[in-house]
Amino acid sequence: MNPVGHFTLRFVSSALTLLVALLPARASADDLLVFAAASLKPALDRIIASPDVAAIGNVKASYAASSQLALQIEAGAPAALFVSADLDWMDYVAAKNLLVADTRTNLLGNALVLIAPKDSTAQLAITPGFDLAGALGKNGHLALAEPNSVPAGKYAKAALGRLGVWGTVESRVVAAENVRAALNFVARGEAPLGIVYRSDAVSEQSVRIVATFPENTHAPIVYPAALVAGYDSAAAHKLLDLLRSAPEQAIFCAYGFDAPPK
Repeated sequence: MNPVGHFTLRFVSSALTLLVALLPARASADDLLVFAAASLKPALDRIIASPDVAAIGNVKASYAASSQLALQIEAGAPAALFVSADLDWMDYVAAKNLLVADTRTNLLGNALVLIAPKDSTAQLAITPGFDLAGALGKNGHLALAEPNSVPAGKYAKAALGRLGVWGTVESRVVAAENVRAALNFVARGEAPLGIVYRSDAVSEQSVRIVATFPENTHAPIVYPAALVAGYDSAAAHKLLDLLRSAPEQAIFCAYGFDAPPK
């Protein structure tokens, strides 16, 4: 299914105008702007603050759902590098001929996890037909990224569907604008359970991982990266090469990411 199949043309038109208007005000013409999936923020912020990146140039990052970032790029946002949390949205940008040829690479992998607030005593094994609705309690909600367009939400919906439990919890989903927003619902105790990436759970001390979804319940989680046509530069190429290097990959791994699936 086309990843924007759930957007109406009217919504997309309005969204493009709005999203470009919301680009970071701090970014200037001399900045190298990275558009990165929200789940990358803790790890990528650390990398951007390093001397190695400072030697490349003035690098800034804008974080949001991959769906939002792709639409911003389509609307002409001056991103030099795009890192998506799934293949679909990178494919969407590629189909618009907005990527620099031969720069696309699979940068990282991740896992999908069920989380609860740190002080929760919830115990749940993820198996076909598992009682997720019961674990939410009478009035509890399940925090997810928006399940029809945002990668983390799409992975979660697919996994729950394959396990035969999506129908039991669909009406109780709190759909957040991105995976970090879903994480915050659980971290603040506003939802008893949520589904996020492992890297999100690793970066937030107020939550704990209840269980990890088996890899065969959803498509492989892949973070592709590519330079954006019209805004690429020698500095952008150097940054992409740096993110692929062993030292930076080790930083990503420390934050809960892993090597991209083969």
